[in-house]
Amino acid sequence: MLSFVDRYAHPMATVQLPQQTEVFSLWREAQDTRSRTRLGGIYYLLAWLLTWLFGVAPADQGVLGLAGSLLFALLFALRLLHRLPLEEDATLLQRWLDRHWTLILLTALAWGSVHAWVQLSPAFASSRAIATLATVAFSTAMTFNFSMRKGRAVLAILLLYLPGLMALASAGESQRAALITLTCYLSYLLLALNRSHREYRATLLLELELMQQRTVLEHLSRTDSLTQLGNRYLFNNLFPAMVANCQRQGGTLALVLLDIDFFKRVNDEHGHGTGDACLFAFAERMREVFRRDSDALLRLGGEEFGVLMPDTSLEQAWQLAERFRQDLAHNGFQVQGQRLPLTASLGIGCFEPGRDASAEQFFKRVDEALYRAKLEGRDRLVLAVLD
Repeated sequence: MLSFVDRYAHPMATVQLPQQTEVFSLWREAQDTRSRTRLGGIYYLLAWLLTWLFGVAPADQGVLGLAGSLLFALLFALRLLHRLPLEEDATLLQRWLDRHWTLILLTALAWGSVHAWVQLSPAFASSRAIATLATVAFSTAMTFNFSMRKGRAVLAILLLYLPGLMALASAGESQRAALITLTCYLSYLLLALNRSHREYRATLLLELELMQQRTVLEHLSRTDSLTQLGNRYLFNNLFPAMVANCQRQGGTLALVLLDIDFFKRVNDEHGHGTGDACLFAFAERMREVFRRDSDALLRLGGEEFGVLMPDTSLEQAWQLAERFRQDLAHNGFQVQGQRLPLTASLGIGCFEPGRDASAEQFFKRVDEALYRAKLEGRDRLVLAVLD
């Protein structure tokens, strides 16, 4: 779910990564699992077709050949049709992974059974090497491509390998060399899987750390460090996007610009430490009045602030802005044990699609209203005029 600021600050973004660690880990695993199984299933079908067609008498095994082909084609189709959930929810992602791994394990069991059958059946004497090579290839791919779940990958490898190993063991001396060779390779795969799993987890943790750092940096880049309001950079991105949204959808957008009166006097008479405390207190007072989730509060620079209020009529924005002005004029600030009687000048306007040709023109109207509020004596709220 995008926040209000993210929705407007990045209007062109269509892909957003999950922010919760657990959800992101499952989402990344599901994405990797999906991409690595998308076409892998077709090679089981291909391996079976080669094993069958290069058998001693494929025509005599027609029913078995077609049945095997249908089985592996069905498993491949089920993989393709198993879509990822649209919602980034941990429960849904875990359920998808469980079901997809069920398909992977069923495919491994099916091929392991085929490999064992081929080793025992004289009808496939000429294609046993094909089945064995395919088993080695599938288990190797499982080791390096599906290490995200080590326990399940081990089970899949064993399902691929053990039936064939048991068949080779039952064949006696004639297959002892193949049995020993495949057993040694199985031990290598299990060791390699353990290492591959550690590398996958390390990569995932690194990606999580980078994502968290990026989130922090993005927050810092658009946040004023003193007041923790949005900064000018955020305003320059947010304001045009919100105006464009009004033009497309026909909504309303109110803008309030605020300037602390005679703020330089505070710095000169009380010091910059007190001035900073006043700016922070001013931002806190803004949060108390403009506290709706839809309001975007910003420090535009120095002692100038702004409030963007989507889906807000001019009358509603006027009432909130006037309430803020009166509260500030009557109460001032308690800063460092002393009361400072401060006031503010405000300009206010509402976007007019038919008259404001651009976001710049709209801002200019409201900025001129703020300028008039200062010229007319300060501590007042002035409405932006329409050209």
